[in-house]
Amino acid sequence: MKKWLLLTAAILLEVTATLSLRGALDHPTLYVIVAIGYIASFVALSMVLRAGLALGVAYGIWGASGVALTAIMASFIFGDALTAVICLGIAVIIAGVLCVELGAQAAHARQSHEEGVAS
Repeated sequence: MKKWLLLTAAILLEVTATLSLRGALDHPTLYVIVAIGYIASFVALSMVLRAGLALGVAYGIWGASGVALTAIMASFIFGDALTAVICLGIAVIIAGVLCVELGAQAAHARQSHEEGVAS
């Protein structure tokens, strides 16, 4: 459970930093939030890896969720377009993240089974 909370924090920190990067174009003081957000996001992501989540799963979920959430939030905050094609892309990203997670769970279960049989 801890690793999922850390991963959520890493995603939210990265999205906050990215949205602040856009805002910093008009308000340069936001660059402080950009720097802190990205550094904190990578620290949280490294803690996720240390907690035992596989790199491919952690990075895949972190990156894909960040892209989807950033697109949605940029639409609300900055008025960026959120067209049907963009929404379809977000749905594909979510489906991809689910596939990665389900595949990782299946691989972990298979590995645990094989280790049990070998004992």
